[in-house]
Amino acid sequence: MVIVDDQAVVRTGLGMMVDAEPDLTVVGQAPNGAEAIAVCADLRPDVVLMDVRMPVLDGISATRSIVSAGTAGAVVILTTFDDEEYLLDAVQAGALGFLLKDAGPDLIAAGVRAAHTGDTLIAPSMTRALLENRLLGVRSGAAAGSTAPEPPAEHAPVLASLSAREREVLTALVRGASNAQIAKDLWISEATVKTHISSVLGKVGAASRVQAVVFAYESGFVRPDWSA
Repeated sequence: MVIVDDQAVVRTGLGMMVDAEPDLTVVGQAPNGAEAIAVCADLRPDVVLMDVRMPVLDGISATRSIVSAGTAGAVVILTTFDDEEYLLDAVQAGALGFLLKDAGPDLIAAGVRAAHTGDTLIAPSMTRALLENRLLGVRSGAAAGSTAPEPPAEHAPVLASLSAREREVLTALVRGASNAQIAKDLWISEATVKTHISSVLGKVGAASRVQAVVFAYESGFVRPDWSA
């Protein structure tokens, strides 16, 4: 794993925390996004733990470059700022996780492990904000019981192209289910789950599970409880 943060003390602390886990190892560090891109090109780590606000090049831009180049298995954003814009930008850049620095060692380690297996972990406090306030166009202070906007018509052919099994898998992704849980629920192997997920991502034009969930909401495949 590579740790990217502009504060040396944070990199050191995260490195000690990660190295204390029996199945996690830090192989490199970088103080900004530009150096992170170079380090990943050289080391090709399984996971990058990426800060957002950094000099030279920010973490979102670096994530976009690393994901596009395929020089790391996955990127997990780790930031102090619980900002909806950062979360949305991170998802669109291809990050597989978004955690806050006060999440604690267990949750951070879980986020790294989830990203390594292709799963997604987003700070629980940010999930509703991502799916409702930003992606679904809910206005601040909207009245309870209001209805969701009609989904764009261009999504209809994409939804129609999904097989029954792929729709089940997409529904499971929306629930936040892991590959293992999906396999158990659908009585199929994890290898088959990965094949279905890959097919779903390709059809909906998503680079990650998070982006597939975003599509599921934007397309009207699933709807939030607007009366909540």
